[in-house]
Amino acid sequence: MSEEILDPAVYPRVHSRAQSLQPKLVGIRRVLHRQPELSNREFRTSKLVAEYLKCLGLKVQTSVAHTGVVAVLAGEQEGPTVAVRVDMDALPVQEILDVPYKSEVEGVKHACGHDVHTTMGLGVAETLMNFRDVIPGKVKFIFQPAEEGPPEGETGGAALMVKEGVLEDPTVEAIFGIHVMPTIEVGKIGVHTGAVWASNDTIEILIHGRKTHAAYPHTGVDAITVAAQVVLGLQTMVTRLVDVRDPLLISFGIFEGGNQFNVLADRVRLQGIVRSLSPEVREAAPKRIEEVLRGVTQSFGASYTLTWTAGAPVTMNHPRLVAHAIPSLESAFGKENVIMQRPQMGAEDFACFAEKIPGFYFWLGVRNEAKGITRMLHTPEFDVDEDCLSIGVSALSHLVLSYLQSHSR
Repeated sequence: MSEEILDPAVYPRVHSRAQSLQPKLVGIRRVLHRQPELSNREFRTSKLVAEYLKCLGLKVQTSVAHTGVVAVLAGEQEGPTVAVRVDMDALPVQEILDVPYKSEVEGVKHACGHDVHTTMGLGVAETLMNFRDVIPGKVKFIFQPAEEGPPEGETGGAALMVKEGVLEDPTVEAIFGIHVMPTIEVGKIGVHTGAVWASNDTIEILIHGRKTHAAYPHTGVDAITVAAQVVLGLQTMVTRLVDVRDPLLISFGIFEGGNQFNVLADRVRLQGIVRSLSPEVREAAPKRIEEVLRGVTQSFGASYTLTWTAGAPVTMNHPRLVAHAIPSLESAFGKENVIMQRPQMGAEDFACFAEKIPGFYFWLGVRNEAKGITRMLHTPEFDVDEDCLSIGVSALSHLVLSYLQSHSR
């Protein structure tokens, strides 16, 4: 099996085709940005995606994992199947930017760039249709809903797509993913080996104390004081009992309890998220957290209830794909434009695909300080330099073509 990259003579054609789509890509992205939809509710988005892919002549499947869309492009030569995965859902964030493509949906915005990802997925499909004669194999396009997590009480996202067999028929042997990144200048691509995104598991802790008059704390059990000690104990634990070279991050966003200023609370609810870049650290985390909870609550005469909800696992870039993809990107864009990045402590359910088959995930620069485009993901001010669109299409198209051509011999 050869590990050669795509014939250098082909790349300029791929890049030229991607660039020619730039005006169309901008138009699609702006339509999606104006009409953002939350997880498992991507009805207009999935309809637009499906119709676009059908117009390209692709075989399209809809209603995958509720609102997902899957399409297959068959090359004219025999070979393996690879996948390109992009996500479609928006966030419950209010749009505040005064731009021509401002969100028209109150309280909902594409604040994580999934409108850009969806647009690039369509662009890659259209680009590769022009290279079917040199594609040895198939390309499966996975337009995923609910990457930000399904609504409470519902299933969805990558895990449900895997369960419904999206990596089968035809069987996918490798998968590529991309994410816009406002810390990287537009025109540059960020890569990393090994762990790319952290795992993210949610925890809810209920501290059970005993209510009493605040003037007589010794007659009750102050759940707020106990909860505060739990938070401090867990923060100390992750810096003293876990190797700092394999981070374990525990962040609490909710701390609520009590209903009267002069009455000690008998119940406190903590809710937070646990992140790790190591599958082994993640596996050990529940036991370590419970040990802290047990020790702190017992010392105060309180008790606790812990609910652990598993989220996305660690997103790992497969070594074999890394060895192929990074040289391919460097060949296409120049070594100076492919920059090594540290792993991110954010999470991505792309990991559910990469747990099953080799995956490669990279970041696309969208930052442009001259245009004032600098704000982070998940913020009301987030935006992208739209010049990134054709760059992302070109990068993904190049990776797919080079992988198929080098793995079909």
